[in-house]
Amino acid sequence: MPRVAVAQFAPGSEPEANAGAVARLAASARDDGADLVVLPEYSSFFEPRMTKRFADAAQPLDGPFTAAVVQAAGELGITIVFGLVERGGGERFRNAAVAVDGNGVRAVYRKTHLYDAFGAKESDRVEAGDLDQDATFGLGGLTVGLQTCYDLRFPEVTRRLADAGAQLVLVPADWVPGPRKVHHWRTLVTARAIENTLYVAAAGQVPPSGVGTSLVVDPAGDALAELGDAPGTAVADVEEDVVEAVRRVNPALALRRYAVTPRG
Repeated sequence: MPRVAVAQFAPGSEPEANAGAVARLAASARDDGADLVVLPEYSSFFEPRMTKRFADAAQPLDGPFTAAVVQAAGELGITIVFGLVERGGGERFRNAAVAVDGNGVRAVYRKTHLYDAFGAKESDRVEAGDLDQDATFGLGGLTVGLQTCYDLRFPEVTRRLADAGAQLVLVPADWVPGPRKVHHWRTLVTARAIENTLYVAAAGQVPPSGVGTSLVVDPAGDALAELGDAPGTAVADVEEDVVEAVRRVNPALALRRYAVTPRG
């Protein structure tokens, strides 16, 4: 029975300092028995305004930030999922969610739904990921899927992961503060868990850039662990038997009449 942790902090513009924060939060989660910890979107680099500095600070997938997290994961004996500002083409970068353990990268997901909403225009700076990504990996007998932040507003993303066998979906995020935003965040995380009868563990940045409120929701929609708006970690057990039991009572995946088809 794996134990998953959500961890939240406020990444800054110094990747080395951010890597240190990731390692400390991962160590705290491991002290609470976590086998897996998920951290926010943009864990490697963040500034309040998305300028060319993001592309300048972007690193390759096998760059020093990932290497530092791999080292921390190896020392702690856990899997760590984090948001990477990944090098793209020219002045654009990729918004990647990366899963690593002590042996290296386990899975990568490049954000497909870019945050062109609520006054922001992420697509000006970010390359969207391919629609046919395989963003899953195995952990303790479970299949774990990756998606990122704004993807929560598009149910098809989580449904595709459910179709790929996921029983747990991880969501690194920077959910921007504003009216009703915490309500939207909790509602969408919970809805994605209920409609797909799986666990969702979502980790966000803390204020001023994010709302915090990282949480783990089970397949029946109950919040098993939740944080406020301060940096920290929270843990919850993820049980395959619970997924199976909920799916026997609520066979929504088996009963659905529509498939997910990319629009291109």
